Amino acid sequence: MGNVIDLHTHSTASDGIYTPTELLQQAHTIGLRVLALTDHDTTNGLDEASSMARHLNIDFIPGIEINTDVGNNEIHVLGYCLEYQRPQFQQVVQVLRDARTRRGERMVELLNEQGIPISWKRVRQIAQGAVGRPHIAKALVEAGIVQSISEAFDRYIGRNCPAYVPRYKLAPIDALHLIRSANGLPVLAHPIDLPGIDELHKWLPELVKAGLAGLEAYYGPYTEKDEQQLRAIADQYHLIPTGGTDFHGPGIHPTPLGGRFVPLEAVERLKEAAAKLKGSEPPAFVLPAPVEEK
Repeated sequence: MGNVIDLHTHSTASDGIYTPTELLQQAHTIGLRVLALTDHDTTNGLDEASSMARHLNIDFIPGIEINTDVGNNEIHVLGYCLEYQRPQFQQVVQVLRDARTRRGERMVELLNEQGIPISWKRVRQIAQGAVGRPHIAKALVEAGIVQSISEAFDRYIGRNCPAYVPRYKLAPIDALHLIRSANGLPVLAHPIDLPGIDELHKWLPELVKAGLAGLEAYYGPYTEKDEQQLRAIADQYHLIPTGGTDFHGPGIHPTPLGGRFVPLEAVERLKEAAAKLKGSEPPAFVLPAPVEEK
C-alpha cells in the first residue's frame, strides 16, 4: 500500500495553487486517508477543508505553518490539532496575514521599478485569497517574463534576489508559544534545511522546554539517511516524528501530494498528545513588537 498520510500541505489561503476544496479532492483522488492543511500564517482555509474532508471521508487535521527567522536563516514551525477559533489566536494571525499582504505588494512594486509590468490586481486575481510568492511567480510566467515558477524564484523573488522582501520577523520560540495558545502541537518543519545538525542540537533544548512537540522527519525530498538521523534525534528529545510533502502545487516543490511516506504512528501520537490538551485553558500569548526589515 502506498502512502495514505500527508501532514504538510498548502492552499490558496496562503501561497498554494489549489483551493482547500480542490486540495481535498486531489487527496481523495490519490487515496489519501489523513491530511493536514498547514497554510502559512493563516487558518482561513481550515473550515472549507474540514467540510470537504468530512464529505470525502478523509481524516482532517487542522494546522498552520508559522514562518520565523533566526539571523539569516528561515525557520518554519508547524502547528497541529489547533483550536484555531480562539479569538486571541485569530487576532495574532491576522497581524501576520496583514504583514504577508504588505510583503506581496512591496515585491510587485520592486518588480515594477525594474521595468517588469505585472500588477498587484492581477496577482490578487491569481491568488484568489492570501497572496504568496508562488502567485507572484505565476504572474511573471503569465507575462512571459520567465518560463517557469522555479525560474521566477531563482531570478527575481527568491532570497537575495532583486525583488525579494523579508518577512515579518518572528522568533521560533514565539511561534511555539503562539501555537500553544490555541492548544496546538508545535513541530519543527524540514529541520535539515537549518544550518546543520550541530546547530539543530543547540536550538532543540530551549524549544523542547518551550513546548516543542515534534520534528518533521519524513519530509519531501529527504533521503533515507536524513530520515533515520532525524528519527534518532526525535527519539533523543522525546519528540513526535511527523512528515509530509510541503505541497503547494505543481512546479513549486519537487514532491507531489502524498508522495512522501508518513507512518500512521505520527498521526496516532499527535492525536494522543492533542487529547491531553483538549478542554484545558491554554497559556496566553502576546505578539512581540515587529522588527520588519525595509
